[in-house]
Amino acid sequence: MAFTQSSDLLRHQSIHTKEKPFTCEVYDKPFSGSSSLHVHQHIQTREKPFMCEVCNKSFFEPSTLRKHQRIHTGEKPFTCELCNKSFSQAWTLRLHQHIHTGEKPFTCEVCNKSFSQSSTLRVHQHVHTGEKPFPCRLCNKSFPSSSQFLMHQNIHTGERPFTCDVCNKSFLNSSTLYHHQRIHTGEKPFTCEVCNKSFSKSSNLLTHQRIHTGEKPFTCELCNTSFSHLTSLRIHQHVHTGERPFTCDVCNKSFLNSSSLQQHQRIHTGEKPFTCEVCNKSFSRLASLRVHQRSHTGEKPFTCDVCDKSFSQLANLRKHQRSHTGEKPFTCEVCDKSFSQLVHLHIHQRIHTGEKPFTCKVCNKSFSQLASLRIHQRIHTGEKPFTCKVCNKSFSQLASLCMHQRSHTGEKPFTCEVCDKSFSNSLQFLMHQYKHTGEKPFICEVCNKSFLNSSSLHTHQRIHTGEKPFTCKVCDKSFSQLATLRIHQRIHTGEKPFTCKVCDKSFTQSSNLRAHQRIHTGEKPFVCKVCDKSFSQLATLRNHQRIHTGETIHM
Repeated sequence: MAFTQSSDLLRHQSIHTKEKPFTCEVYDKPFSGSSSLHVHQHIQTREKPFMCEVCNKSFFEPSTLRKHQRIHTGEKPFTCELCNKSFSQAWTLRLHQHIHTGEKPFTCEVCNKSFSQSSTLRVHQHVHTGEKPFPCRLCNKSFPSSSQFLMHQNIHTGERPFTCDVCNKSFLNSSTLYHHQRIHTGEKPFTCEVCNKSFSKSSNLLTHQRIHTGEKPFTCELCNTSFSHLTSLRIHQHVHTGERPFTCDVCNKSFLNSSSLQQHQRIHTGEKPFTCEVCNKSFSRLASLRVHQRSHTGEKPFTCDVCDKSFSQLANLRKHQRSHTGEKPFTCEVCDKSFSQLVHLHIHQRIHTGEKPFTCKVCNKSFSQLASLRIHQRIHTGEKPFTCKVCNKSFSQLASLCMHQRSHTGEKPFTCEVCDKSFSNSLQFLMHQYKHTGEKPFICEVCNKSFLNSSSLHTHQRIHTGEKPFTCKVCDKSFSQLATLRIHQRIHTGEKPFTCKVCDKSFTQSSNLRAHQRIHTGEKPFVCKVCDKSFSQLATLRNHQRIHTGETIHM
């Protein structure tokens, strides 16, 4: 090693010879150089002869003053040769270089964990000793490191001295500000070597890597459940204690963690801070935005192991898997009926409670399901979004379209076991079965008349209530049945959709066509019980019966 001055060489040689020719007269402590002795003497006398001209702060040594002055000048003379980052002090550069070399020269003797800085090792050793040498005088809470202690004091003072230049958000410490600024710059300097995913914080990378390693270092002492995150363990422990420490100021609802509370509070504030860049739709939760974005990308990352069907959400995959396993984990406490999905159980329970939370704003009719309300609203809007590709006929319900399509395919999938008659839809099939059993399960509470299905009962009840909910837009005439309204509307439109194949005469109603066709067939299905005379129409039979009863016909 070479030196420009002989005095520097002599000082250096004392390192090898371990000679310390300069001694403090007060404490008898030896030093290798006179400058070191002078600094020591200043410490004993508390003299700080080197003063900063800018802020009047004093120092024991001129070298310490020079380092301090760089705060004011912004000078950073020590530059990393690998990344060109500059530092105001040489030791800070040496610490930084450990990031590139991966060197961690300071090792804990207890657990062999290594660190790039000796100060970090000392703080870590407090984990083993339990020592917390920095106590807060206000609340008696103690901390293992001075930096943690200083940050804690800001809680009492309310001070947040580090402010973001972009959004003016303030922070307790500089490291938190530094991490926050990456939100604005988009910098993600920490990259996973397995999947190349990048992160803005090294701690997030370490947590992510556990996905690949399967490591779960945090274990619950009560039930031995392990977690990859310390925060997940802490939240889990509330399950055992029953503690929900985070409470909403508006509705007093409690939560296990602060993030759940923050999400909940957006219900009250209406805040939706997460916006889709494609369609500008906003969401109250980041997770909801990510799920929504898959509607644009078409991404379906969750795949069924049985049938390879893919889903955009994990919850939907789990629901789907129950179709293979037959699992129905949600059971009604009233009737023990089980369901594969919780939402289906909630809908079912409304049968027992009679709850109908969804109300039509037009006619105030209520429904137990939102889907039923939406279908009903199409009566008022006239919307028919489901169209047959064969004949272009439109329907308000998908089920109605499916049933209609069978008129083209001829499919009749529902077969009666008694008479082998087949039907194209399940409702016709069920009503047919009642003919064999004689059952009419739907009874009018006013007159006790029974019906095969609920719709017939509902239509019948309008006789008693006088309700006529279907109104003609042309002449304002009202009807108790939608079918009757449609027949009436043909008066205004002139439509006659039912045509005789023999003579091409058209009719507004199918019943009128059937009556007309008897002219061609000669069929007379209506027979007088008194004289056995037959008629082609029921009205003609009724007129004839008055001959026997003596009833006068008023013209």
